[in-house]
Amino acid sequence: MFKKIYKFLLRAIPRPWLIRLSYVFRLFAPIIYRGDNVECPVCEKKFRKFLSYGSKVAHRENVLCPYDLTLERHRLMWLYLKNKSNFFTDELNVMHIAPEQCFLDLFKHQKNIKYTTGDLESPIADLHFDLHNIPLEDNQYDVIFCNHVLEHVEDDHQCMTELYRIMKPGGWGIFQVPIDYSRKETYEDPSITSPEEREKHFWQYDHVRLYGLDYPDKLRAAGFEVEPYNYREEFPKEQYERMRLDPNELIYVVRKSE
Repeated sequence: MFKKIYKFLLRAIPRPWLIRLSYVFRLFAPIIYRGDNVECPVCEKKFRKFLSYGSKVAHRENVLCPYDLTLERHRLMWLYLKNKSNFFTDELNVMHIAPEQCFLDLFKHQKNIKYTTGDLESPIADLHFDLHNIPLEDNQYDVIFCNHVLEHVEDDHQCMTELYRIMKPGGWGIFQVPIDYSRKETYEDPSITSPEEREKHFWQYDHVRLYGLDYPDKLRAAGFEVEPYNYREEFPKEQYERMRLDPNELIYVVRKSE
């Protein structure tokens, strides 16, 4: 019964309200899922299993941490930040587009960074703006995060160039998107407008494209240098399976040359 109610709420409730309700949900979900089969590297808690998540087309079992609500991509990003970046050590000016709830409080309390969040409508964002025309000056941020946003926007190249514009020379960022690794080129069709058809073709009702293996080329076309991070080269299989990471997913770290 709990599982059916959970899946219904994911599909029926708008994202801003889901964000608010999740603060209540996290109070009792860890009790229901207590155990030691999976582990979240962000909250460092262990559970019997994670929750399911995703649309009918891209539904995944055992992926959503019941305490901090991380998904595979969040846990992967956290590992990169901890093991491969200067994010926790250097003084940095950080812009986080569409801030993930699982990171918000953690990043806000980091004394080494000046942390600002932006989104079109999220209730947890500091600034509200359209990513196609960011109302901020050039060369402001050492680090920019923009995860699972570009598949929603009308003109992703314009948004990428805006992110490039506000990044400082020598800055870096992480812009994760859903990628179909069996597809060489990004799939777009402006004639597909209904939520049902978008979910069928692009994996979610509010997506307007499905990225393929050409995604890093699109980032380069906006001016960025791109470095892939493959965690499978660093962790034993048992460890990344316990953290429930996607074995196909890479992080594409973008940089703006000095």
